[in-house]
Amino acid sequence: MTTRIWKAHWIDVPGASTQEYGVYHFRRSFDLQNSPGRFVVYVSGDNRYQLYANGHLVSWGPARGDLTHWRYETVDIGPQLHAGRNVLAAVVSNDGQQRAIAQISNQTGFLLEAERGEDVFVNTNSSWRSIQDKAYSPQMLPADQKTGYYALGPNEKVAAAAYPWGWAAMDFDDGAWLPAREITPAASRDSRDAPNRWMLVAREIPMEELKREGPLKCRKPDGCSLPVMIPAHTSTSILLDQTYLTTAYPELTVSRGQGATINLRYAEALYVRRHPDAKGNRNDIEGLQFYGPFDSYVLDGGSHRVFRPLYWRTYRYVRVEVTTADEPVQVESLDGTFTGYPFEQRAKFQCLPDRDAKAIWATGWRTARLCAHETYMDCPFYEQLQYAGDARIQMLISLFMSGDARLMRNGIDLLDSSRTAEGATYSRAPSNLQQYIPPFSLWWIGMLHDYWWYVDDADFVRSMLPGMRAVLSFFRVHQKPDGSLGQMPWWNFVDWVHEWKNGEPPPDADGTSAAALDLQLLLAYQWAADLENALGDKALSEEDTAAAQQLSDTIGKTDWDDGRQLFADQPSHRTYSQQVNTLAVLAHVITGEQARAVIEKTIGDGSLAQCSIYFRAYLNATLREVGLGDRYLEMLRPWREMLQQGLTTWSEWNGPDTRSDCHAWGASPNYELLRTVAGIDSTAPGFSKVRVAPNMGMLDDIEASMPHPKGMISVALKQSGDHISGTVELPAGVTGSFEWQGHSHSLQSGVNKVSY
Repeated sequence: MTTRIWKAHWIDVPGASTQEYGVYHFRRSFDLQNSPGRFVVYVSGDNRYQLYANGHLVSWGPARGDLTHWRYETVDIGPQLHAGRNVLAAVVSNDGQQRAIAQISNQTGFLLEAERGEDVFVNTNSSWRSIQDKAYSPQMLPADQKTGYYALGPNEKVAAAAYPWGWAAMDFDDGAWLPAREITPAASRDSRDAPNRWMLVAREIPMEELKREGPLKCRKPDGCSLPVMIPAHTSTSILLDQTYLTTAYPELTVSRGQGATINLRYAEALYVRRHPDAKGNRNDIEGLQFYGPFDSYVLDGGSHRVFRPLYWRTYRYVRVEVTTADEPVQVESLDGTFTGYPFEQRAKFQCLPDRDAKAIWATGWRTARLCAHETYMDCPFYEQLQYAGDARIQMLISLFMSGDARLMRNGIDLLDSSRTAEGATYSRAPSNLQQYIPPFSLWWIGMLHDYWWYVDDADFVRSMLPGMRAVLSFFRVHQKPDGSLGQMPWWNFVDWVHEWKNGEPPPDADGTSAAALDLQLLLAYQWAADLENALGDKALSEEDTAAAQQLSDTIGKTDWDDGRQLFADQPSHRTYSQQVNTLAVLAHVITGEQARAVIEKTIGDGSLAQCSIYFRAYLNATLREVGLGDRYLEMLRPWREMLQQGLTTWSEWNGPDTRSDCHAWGASPNYELLRTVAGIDSTAPGFSKVRVAPNMGMLDDIEASMPHPKGMISVALKQSGDHISGTVELPAGVTGSFEWQGHSHSLQSGVNKVSY
């Protein structure tokens, strides 16, 4: 799309509120002399839209962004068009002030413009017909159904008698609909004097995958099944189980039942009790309680009515609650259509003996898939927010598993655009509620460094350097003369630790920040020095290096405890944690045998504040740093325990009482099985050099492969005592090295044999 004011107008429905909750339909009929072949349109909406061409769903979105980067989709509707009469139809929904925290909004609006000038007759303006759908009202989550912090918008209540059934069909009569109201012309982001706040940019990620889910299993009452006829004047419920957690559009098909109400209630798991959270084995249902949000449908007695929410839901369990009036209702079916970012699993990992690796691998990938949509999400059930701390781990998972870096780039860009004047990014973006976690701004620099290290896209990384410099400028303001941080504003979350209030490591009484923050700043300076040296300003690289050295020296002097041979959480040495010692090793404050000894103590000393499932991604990453990679599989006990609890995705924190059953920050084994156990890693920017340094521990053999910008890397290794043999295959044009127990030799493109 060129930089200009568009010919199409944003439109809405005359007389309808532009800010409150509402659902709206738009239609445009037109004639074509011939089947057009290619017919490209640009389309967007606020909050969300679905576009149909001759009754076929062709686009939905827009991909979430902010008002200064409002996405539009580019879609070829030519295959759905034909000679003669055609119709474009759209539904637009606005959740109003109750919208999800991840959802930004200007006002209700819909937009469509044809790519070619000769097709301008489809552009949105007053020639489109419009109506507000009065069937919809917001279904808020009742307080007695909440099971933790909840950041999503309302569910739906739909009165079937008021719904315009068939509104997207070609033969639907829209004669009573109103001409749409023109708001203002649309405008690209770089347009001069844009007439509205929607600054349009093209969607750079693919559309979400849509795939039919398997059937739900009927769990209660005993012997239940669908279809089922519910008599008049009856209240009953049916408990269905997908058998695994999913993100999907549920589709309920019913007949008859005029005046009946059906609630579809969704849950990740059933509860022993709601407060404090207590869940049993996720497969169990007997004696347990169901809590969760629900959609509500009031039936009109029609045949084969299909109800599908306008936005996907997260569930393993669905409870169908039916209350009939004077007519029985036939509940014909309940199906689901999975949706998520269309990652393709290209990596593989197999080992003998298996030691739960297959189940851990599959569970981690499902978790990653459910937490990746138009952005990465911390969790699909409760928040759907792209937090920087979560997203950095998620990005590595998707890179190692699929090689697709587009959602990673999108996330880096969205967090960059959230930056304040002081230089800090939001903790999460997009978000309509400001929240700042200063350490997460530092993880943003980490994810930028990861992108540079694994993805061949130097121009994008270079474009982010001003933002990186701004983050460091924000932190410099808070540094003391010795480089350590003074008291920091906002929420300085590091990890969910029982001993830490709100996940913040305990500082000293004088306001001196905890060592964990200093260490994350140290890592950020080191990453920034690398990026400046390679792509930016070498003088700034030297400054960052000097700042890193000063801070490293200060940490070594103030936080190292000679008696315990560990780093303390603060200069007064009041408390100690796995997190601080993990970060000290990753930042190379100590190296060699001393670092190895620290990690051995960090793992073995139960008196230290323990890492949650989130921060174990970093603790476990230290193993290969200090020569303890052979112990990696031993460190997966929390994941094995979650499998024993019936979880099909990794929970927010390990233990029986967790809020979210799906948090992708727990899926770090999916890349560490490749990076630590199989030993595949980058040793140069853009993955231009490869190192294979396996840590097989007690395994007899492994087979692994992972995507690379130029193809696939594959290893097949057998270990017997002090002997290892097998093959390593690198893509064309890629070289590297193989390292094992002090041995090293070069690897060339193609198949390499190894034997020691």
